[in-house]
Amino acid sequence: QVQLVESGGGLVQAGGSLRLSCAASESIFSINVMGWYRQGPGKQRELVADITISGTTNYVDSVKGRFTISRDNAKNMIYLQMNSLKPEDTADYYCKADRGRSTYWGQGTQVTVSS
Repeated sequence: QVQLVESGGGLVQAGGSLRLSCAASESIFSINVMGWYRQGPGKQRELVADITISGTTNYVDSVKGRFTISRDNAKNMIYLQMNSLKPEDTADYYCKADRGRSTYWGQGTQVTVSS
């Protein structure tokens, strides 16, 4: 079972930046897709961005051009660089890993963007 631990959340003013990190408990070479999801107040959890083992990325339209997902397979880490943050980006951000038929989630890290 893969354990995922997120870090890097916090309070930031609109227009600011944060970098989220997700550390996996074991090698991510076997994990085809890893991603970041978020759940804002009163909203459903949604995909923010994901990245395949080959480096192919996918972003929700609302973050394109502002967020960048990356993965470091040697360090068993994925990252989410978030720039030009907006109040509507306020949410709990979760790391997700898909390996075969199994899905693993982290506990989340809170991001609050003040206007």
